This record gives sequence, C-alpha cells and structure tokens, in this order.
Amino acid sequence: MKKILIAAAIVAPLSACIRDPGFTGVSGMREATAAEVAQCRYITDIRSTPGTYGILASPGVRYARNRILADAQQAGANTVVFDPVSPGTEIYQLHAVAYSC
Repeated sequence: MKKILIAAAIVAPLSACIRDPGFTGVSGMREATAAEVAQCRYITDIRSTPGTYGILASPGVRYARNRILADAQQAGANTVVFDPVSPGTEIYQLHAVAYSC
C-alpha cells in the first residue's frame, strides 16, 4: 500500500505537466501578422516572461508562447499576433495581441 501511495505522489504532478498547454501546444489557435487581423475583433493584450535562459532559452520561449496561446483562447480569441523578434536576440518578455477572427 505504501508503494502505491509513493507512486501516486510521483505520477500526479507529472500528469499535470503532461496536460499543461505550455508543453502540449494549443489546437484551434493560429498566429498571424498585424495586416492579417485588420478586420478581426480585438480581445486582449497578453505578456509572458520565459522562465529559462541560456541553453534552455528556446524551450522556455516555446513554453511562454504556448501559454500565451492558451490564455488567448480562454479569453475568447482564435488568432494571436506576436510582437516581431529579431533572430538571435535574447527574449526577456513576449507580448502578443489576441483577436477573434
């Protein structure tokens, strides 16, 4: 019985991570440019800070982008426009505008 409780204590937090849209992505959302959303309805602005830097910067940015997509979807949006980022630039904060198109 004790082994089952220990296994459950380990598996429960991991299963929460598996369902986290930051890791899994968000279906039904699309990324667009500002010109593509000219006729869409504005929903909200969303900001996120990647929690990792250095070698883990890329997964941290991907996680933050997915969280923005999930937050936008929860707010009623189906399209997101991210601020442009120059290649090779370290990203300390992401900003996106969510729209319903």
